[in-house]
Amino acid sequence: MTREQAERRCAALSGAVREFPFGPETAVYKVGGKVFALFGSHGMNLKCDPGLAETLREAYAGVVPGYHMNKRHWNTIVLDGDVPEAVIADLVEDSYDLVVASLSKAVQRSLGWAPAVDGAE
Repeated sequence: MTREQAERRCAALSGAVREFPFGPETAVYKVGGKVFALFGSHGMNLKCDPGLAETLREAYAGVVPGYHMNKRHWNTIVLDGDVPEAVIADLVEDSYDLVVASLSKAVQRSLGWAPAVDGAE
């Protein structure tokens, strides 16, 4: 997946806003004022469940602890083809869901978001 494809995926999510607080090369995607994706020269940073973060780092050379982020809760995905597109797409949605889950119920409703139910996709 290219950076452009990954950014399009982020931008398509309900309520996603792109900002450039660190300069023109670093795109930051937020929902409800909170970051769920950050793109820079290093790749893209995505929020991740800590257990899954470790598993992904072991499975893919292109997944490393989050660059300039909390290494327990963020991964950097190097967009060099090592990580399959479908996995990246799922990780973008997971990052978004983790952030939206931390927002107020009113904001969640305004986004049309509902938490996933175990066993349902």
